[in-house]
This record gives sequence, structure tokens and C-alpha cells, in this order.
Amino acid sequence: MSKSMGSYAWLIFALGTVVTWGLYGIFLHAGQMGMADAANGRYKAFLFVGIAYFITAVLAPAAVLWMNQATWTFPAKGLWLSLFAGILGAIGAFFVLLALGAAFAQKIPNAPGVVMSIIFAGAPIVNAIVAISMARDWSHVRWPFILGLVMAATGGFLVTMFKPVHAPPKKDVPTAEKVSASEPVSAETDPYRRG
Repeated sequence: MSKSMGSYAWLIFALGTVVTWGLYGIFLHAGQMGMADAANGRYKAFLFVGIAYFITAVLAPAAVLWMNQATWTFPAKGLWLSLFAGILGAIGAFFVLLALGAAFAQKIPNAPGVVMSIIFAGAPIVNAIVAISMARDWSHVRWPFILGLVMAATGGFLVTMFKPVHAPPKKDVPTAEKVSASEPVSAETDPYRRG
């Protein structure tokens, strides 16, 4: 990686996360619906999320550690905190499925967009508050930071309240070409009937 590219590596990776997590909710909901099981579809989808996590979060790092000839020692603090972070992530993914299922059951228009917007507006607020509290660094917080948190919360609220509502699919209206010449025209089949 070049030096100029390296200085922006953090931003490139962060934007990669924005894209993948932005798509996550959409495809998670589609996978849940694709299971064609109203009662257990979300659990079936979550099973495959777990398989995907195993491939990308267990096998891939293990291969990288092996290729880098890393030691296989894991200090207890790092091990348990990392495991806890993984559990939080998995619980979060499960809550996404539950939220999508509940929103779909309540016929909330554009459920994936609404649910994920709330999550992505709220998660940075939680992250900021907890990180600053853990660092005991509230004395260095300036007003633009607080304004940013308020704007994130406001954005989540606005997306939820003013979500786009898609028009229902149009019903198939019979046309003159669809009415068979051999079929007698009646009040029910006449496409030009008024009232």
C-alpha cells in the first residue's frame, strides 16, 4: 500500500464497513423471506449468518495467523474481551432479524430501510457515550461532538417518521387484446365498461 493510500486506509476500510453493513440488513431480510417459513425463517437465516461468520471470522483469520507464522498464545484479557465483543455482535445480528420480522409483520413500509436506519443512527451514539465513559474523558468533549450525537438521533427519528412508502403493485387490468374474440363480451369482461 502506498504512503498516500496508507494515510486514508482507515477511511477506506470504514467506508467498506458502511457499504457492507448497509447491505447487510437488506440481504438479511431477503434471506429471511427467502426461507419461506413464517414461523422459523428468521432462525434459519440466522443459522446461515452464523455459518458465514464462521467462514469469515474463524477460518480466514486462522489462515492469516498461520501464514504469518503467528504465535497461538492468547492472553486472557484479550481473549475474553474479544469473545464478549463477538457475542454482542451476534446478539445484535439476531436482534436485527427480530426487528425485521416484527416490522414486516406489522406491515411497516420499507422495513429494512427503517430498521437499519435506526440501528445505524443509534449505534454510533451508544459507541461514543460508552467509549468516552470508559476513557473517563468527558472533560474534552466539545459542543460540535454533542451536536453530532443529536443530529444522529434526529436523523434516525426523521428516517423513521418520513420513510418512503412504495405504491402497491398495480392490478392487472384487462385490455381489448386480452379478451378473446370467441369469448362473449359481458359486463364483467368489457374493458371499456364505465361505472
